[in-house]
Amino acid sequence: MSPSPIIKNVSAALEKNQSKAVLRRFLSYIKPFKLLFFFAVLGMVGYAGVDTFVFSQVRPLIDQSLNIGNYDYLKTAALFIVPLFLLRGIFNFMGSYTLEYIGTKVVMKMRQELFEKFIHLPVEYHDHNSSGSLISKVIFDTEQVRGAAGKAMLTLVRDGMFVLGLVAVMFYYSWKLSLIFFLIGPVVGLIVSIVSKRFRIVSKAIQQAMGTLTASVEQAVKGHKVVLMHDGQKYEADKFAYRNNQNRLQNMKLVTSQILSVSSIQIIASVALAFVLFAASLPSMVEELTVGIFINVIVCMVMLLKPLKQLTTVNTEFQKGMAACASIFAVLDTQNETDTGKKVMARSSGKLSLQNVTFTYPTRKDPAIKNVSFDVEPGQTVALVGRSGGGKSTLSNLLTRFYSPDSGQIMLDDVNINEFTLRSLRAQFALVSQQVVLFNDTIANNIAYGKEGEVSREQIIRAADMAHVTDFVKQQNDGFDTIVGENGLMLSGGQRQRIAIARAILADSPILLLDEATSALDTESEKFIQQQLDELQRSRTSIVVAHRLSTIENADLILVVENGEILEFGNHKALLAKNGMYAQLHSLQFSAS
Repeated sequence: MSPSPIIKNVSAALEKNQSKAVLRRFLSYIKPFKLLFFFAVLGMVGYAGVDTFVFSQVRPLIDQSLNIGNYDYLKTAALFIVPLFLLRGIFNFMGSYTLEYIGTKVVMKMRQELFEKFIHLPVEYHDHNSSGSLISKVIFDTEQVRGAAGKAMLTLVRDGMFVLGLVAVMFYYSWKLSLIFFLIGPVVGLIVSIVSKRFRIVSKAIQQAMGTLTASVEQAVKGHKVVLMHDGQKYEADKFAYRNNQNRLQNMKLVTSQILSVSSIQIIASVALAFVLFAASLPSMVEELTVGIFINVIVCMVMLLKPLKQLTTVNTEFQKGMAACASIFAVLDTQNETDTGKKVMARSSGKLSLQNVTFTYPTRKDPAIKNVSFDVEPGQTVALVGRSGGGKSTLSNLLTRFYSPDSGQIMLDDVNINEFTLRSLRAQFALVSQQVVLFNDTIANNIAYGKEGEVSREQIIRAADMAHVTDFVKQQNDGFDTIVGENGLMLSGGQRQRIAIARAILADSPILLLDEATSALDTESEKFIQQQLDELQRSRTSIVVAHRLSTIENADLILVVENGEILEFGNHKALLAKNGMYAQLHSLQFSAS
């Protein structure tokens, strides 16, 4: 069933209002450069003015010089032609350079705002959007805006003024012939209006296709070893070829619309030109026209075709820019991570309490954890064990407020964690997870990442010694100044994990969150690091997620988690005595050993 006319009208009105709002917001980025924009407009008007003046001299050249044999006019023209075109070049530089400057500044500001928005958005947003599509917005979409702020604006003003200038010349010499040309105005306006909507729709589709394409490249590059290992080259190539072709098809739709609109306008203009030629042959017009006037009007009409084509073509650039603006503004308008807390905690004692906490991930139906309750006293170590996917790692996300519970509350030092500012809350935790994140920077900077204040090299080395990072740093030519590559590409999994542990040691937070912190280490390294972690945990509260039960036998409290619920709790000996799930897991691991 098709929508009713009322619904269609309402949708059209909303779309029109949104388009106006996007345009106004786009212009707000140009507003700080209004003085520069004035000079740009001055340059473009001057450029169009020189061209208009040159074409306005066709009639005097013919009627007052060539027709009567007066060649003084030609001599005068010869003297002025070079200075005129020199002036034209100066005006062109003023307009083109200044607008490009404004365009690049606008793009730089938008990119900065987008980047800062990405790093302030909640975790949930990044979970729902591929990094490829987000990168595409920063790189591709902003370039489309640059086209609207630079090239489109340049053509719009310069060619627009040239069109007005030529029309003025035509009216000055013969308003009757020129009036015929105005008959095409409403038709051209209608075509531009229809095509603009089409351009914006297709441009939006192109941006989405580019986001998908970027995501494909990113996944294939990141998973290069997996692709090689599983002979997935053909699968990845075919997948990329399909998405690449989809992007090409969207671009061809844009090109088709552009060509049809330009051709339509030029055909309509040629019809107007034909009418002018016919009208010029009428006896009433012949009496009024001189050779110079007739040629001047015809030349101006022919010269109008190019700027009209340019104005139609630039509409493509402008609509692409507006569609990109709409996409960018949608991200910028997304709410940042909510931080309602007012209290600032200097340093926690490490006392934690979870009271009937239930949480469901937005993309799932079943809760990740259900009615979980337990208390942790300062300095205690609590271990969470169980099968993968049972909800153990979810607690780290809740404690640091990456997500908020659906029900229940989490207390830190007898205060609901929602009352603390995010910055001061997260400063209480040092996280080491099985998914280590390193930046394309030096080993030293990766260890010191996030540490407030100035960090000395001695502090970094001390933390590195404790985490046995120094062992492999000595083998590097640049030592602690070695660049680790994207996400630690130049290091082994165990080396990356040791750097993450050193980062946690240097952070010196009162609560440690260890999510399989030694999972990527060899047996010898694990033994050394476990000793250091045990030493570190003595003066700190520790929440340990572990699969290797040998690493948590000395924990003060062990929670056995299954399907988001606590099935058993107690210390190692008590749980073995219960002969329940923990005892089964313990038996499986040690019998395998």
